[in-house]
Amino acid sequence: MGFVLSLIASFVLSIHTVLDANFAAVEQAFNREDAAKVVSYGKDKLLLQIQGKEGVYAQSQATQLLKDFFNRKPVSSFRFTFKGKESDDSPLTTGIYTSKDESFRVTIKWKHIGADLKIESLSIE
Repeated sequence: MGFVLSLIASFVLSIHTVLDANFAAVEQAFNREDAAKVVSYGKDKLLLQIQGKEGVYAQSQATQLLKDFFNRKPVSSFRFTFKGKESDDSPLTTGIYTSKDESFRVTIKWKHIGADLKIESLSIE
């Protein structure tokens, strides 16, 4: 019985470590304005909403749209302010993206796909 409990505990801890690693990598990518890196954590097609413009985009298109945002609004800082779960047990992160005199709320919904955690949607408002 102890073996089963320790196996379950190690599984839960490894998932938590993967979540933290993905969140930290995306946070760093935002701070570096690395659109390709941010999008690389996404599904093949992801829902992207930037300042009211919304659509489902392939990774190459999403990368271009995010690059355009970074060019128009260069980063001063980015940090996650919330890391949690939605009701369907999918992780949700929110953060503040600051550019010069403006701040934007960034919301990322994640989805478990097999053993991977991928961005399902990214919103910048």
